[in-house]
Amino acid sequence: MKRETFLIGLSGLMLLAACSQKKTDAPESKQVCVSDSLQKMITIDTAKTSTMKDELSLSGEVSNDDNNVVKVFPFSSGQVIAVKVSLGDKVTKGQTLAIMRSADVAGNYTDLSSTQSDVAVAKRQLSQAESLYKNGISSEREYTEAQENYNKAIAANRKIKQQLTINGGGNTSENGTLVIKAPQSGYIVEKNITSGSFIRQDNSGSMFTISNMKDVWIWANVFESDISKIKTGYTAKITTVAYPGKVFTGKVNEISSVLDPDNKVMKIKIALPNPDMLLKPAMFTNVVVTNNENEQAVSVPAKAIVFDSSKNYIVIYNGKCNLQVREVGVIKIVNDIAYIASGLKPGERVISKNQLLLYEALSGN
Repeated sequence: MKRETFLIGLSGLMLLAACSQKKTDAPESKQVCVSDSLQKMITIDTAKTSTMKDELSLSGEVSNDDNNVVKVFPFSSGQVIAVKVSLGDKVTKGQTLAIMRSADVAGNYTDLSSTQSDVAVAKRQLSQAESLYKNGISSEREYTEAQENYNKAIAANRKIKQQLTINGGGNTSENGTLVIKAPQSGYIVEKNITSGSFIRQDNSGSMFTISNMKDVWIWANVFESDISKIKTGYTAKITTVAYPGKVFTGKVNEISSVLDPDNKVMKIKIALPNPDMLLKPAMFTNVVVTNNENEQAVSVPAKAIVFDSSKNYIVIYNGKCNLQVREVGVIKIVNDIAYIASGLKPGERVISKNQLLLYEALSGN
């Protein structure tokens, strides 16, 4: 837009007075009166003293809440003959996850049958020894030995039953079949077996990991230079690529005491409720941590700042015909709030909407 067009359009809204002056480093204001129609188009805010806030942008990743995660380990060695769930499936407590065939389980049932026979034999021998002892035919030592043999048979049988309970409880059968069931309801977030896999006794890895996903943890990376800017309790806003525009809000719950030796970052944890199951494990996140410092400064809406010639200016409103352009020193801008170091006092009024029109007119641009 040419200068002539701009001045014609502006003249209908404002009454300009005084002669043009050359622009200096700090624009020298003309006298400008705000008309009633322009009054409706501008917004006036009052400068105030407030506690400065600070923001720290971090990268992070969604993780499971370890307090609500169950890892399913194999009870016995054997071969997986069927897998009934896939990664990401929702499961309920007691649902079949996989079926195995185990020689260990089959052997336990064989041992159980053998010990049950031993118990039956030992019980008959004890009964006979007790009868002979009471009739004076056999000695007390023979009766005591029969009682000890019976107790040993009972103990051996109990041991095998306990092994079967540990190795699957009611989810096993005599042919060596072992049914792996979900210990809790949730989602399959990790799956490490396939049909045909062999599970060895020395296998320390889990078969499945189940998480209820109602709560998740965000682990964010803090570089050494920013460690002093983070404390527990600070507010954190989390955004993801998957849900642009949606902000998840939480607080810093935990700060690690050590740095990662590879990338030299410190981890902080942010616990978040996840009722809609939107956040998934391993999802990348952007984390903005906001904290309130003890220092105070004069603050105005950031939109009131006019940046011109590498300097910051504001338009002071003292009255309809008493406007002034003033240079200010901006400390920082956080959450649409500008903190001012110099050039503005608490209680002064500034124009924060359509102030650029007035700035142009007042500075003679």
